[in-house]
Amino acid sequence: MHPPYDHRVTAGDRPDPRPRIAPSARGQVRPERGDGASPTPASAAWRPGQPVGGRRFVDVGDLDLEAGGTLPGVRMAYETWGTLNAERDNAVLVLHALTGDSHVLGEAGEGHLTAGWWSEMVGPGRPIDTNRYYVVAPNVLGGCQGSTGASSPSPDGTPWGSRFPALTARDQVAAEVRLSDALGVPTWAFVIGASMGGHRVLEWAVAQPDRVRAFAAIATAAQTTGDQIAWLHAQLGAIEADPAYRGGDYHDAADGEGPHVGLSLARQIAHTTYRSARELDTRFGRIPQRAENPLDGSGRFAVQSYLDHHGAKLARRFDAGSYVTLTRSMITHDLGRDRGGVAAALAGVTARGLVIAVDSDRLFLPAHSAQIARGLAVADLHVIHSDHGHDGFLIEFDVLGPIVAAFLGEVAPVVRRG
Repeated sequence: MHPPYDHRVTAGDRPDPRPRIAPSARGQVRPERGDGASPTPASAAWRPGQPVGGRRFVDVGDLDLEAGGTLPGVRMAYETWGTLNAERDNAVLVLHALTGDSHVLGEAGEGHLTAGWWSEMVGPGRPIDTNRYYVVAPNVLGGCQGSTGASSPSPDGTPWGSRFPALTARDQVAAEVRLSDALGVPTWAFVIGASMGGHRVLEWAVAQPDRVRAFAAIATAAQTTGDQIAWLHAQLGAIEADPAYRGGDYHDAADGEGPHVGLSLARQIAHTTYRSARELDTRFGRIPQRAENPLDGSGRFAVQSYLDHHGAKLARRFDAGSYVTLTRSMITHDLGRDRGGVAAALAGVTARGLVIAVDSDRLFLPAHSAQIARGLAVADLHVIHSDHGHDGFLIEFDVLGPIVAAFLGEVAPVVRRG
């Protein structure tokens, strides 16, 4: 029998075996091959008519939105791995973070600009074992990789752009519920996600108690804090201040003439919150970027080059309108809205929860995870050690993987059956 609040600290209570490395040129960032060789696309959103890769699509109809109005003709893109068994009790739902997508597992290639973002966690023999489980990963509603979003065709055939409505995490989960119905999944054995994906995990557990048996909420919070809203607001401002954003109506712009400057700046702001101060200081410190001179204003420090690099990378694989839509949905995230507050909402959860925090996360603090775990009737809490901050959920698989595998083995010890 698991106690209501099971605080298990994993790895964080032992000394870090890795030596502290002095700042050096090792921290410098070498530009990706091909950076600057071609203009940045106005939007890197997937568009109908392009190669689909591993995507599949379901039209889930018109969706009434929490803030009012209706979003017509919603389409959800998703990918699957494994096989749904005859009992339909081995389904796992994986929900991505802000700039992720449905491509959890697989190589980059035709139809997919990047390789799977969680291939260390999902796959044959991995913690979420696709030899045992039927794994589904949707592209979030409002995303830019196949699900309806700002870059998608509106009813008049042109991209939604500035006309795309505001979405909340509840709207996104409502669309995922319809996708689940279309796939014939009555109940998810396990729902897992981190960061913005964790917002939707918690909404699933609260809003659909009969359809979630267990869940994992990683590096996330039950409601967006004032500090998080401040960081998110600055990212929105960076995009909206870019003249090339055109208020959201830029999708017909030529390559090189879209809002890539604003999107890159938004990513740089965000990426600073994704990594820890210790990592940035240890990895980069005050070392200048190769052959550049920060002293006279003509050059950069290595950490500046690092942020420029990540900003440019995102601009080549994402869509500014989608970034705005999803960031606004994060700002409004509040599990307790119209439910009597966060504590009341969490108290109604019937599924067993796994809550994981990263000790160096300065965006979603360990205290936010502790609040979630305290409010659940049955919860396991782990605080994992990482020097990498919030992005630890994408890096520390040697610790995170065994935690998820052990929990999943307890709550859904199924084998794939025909």
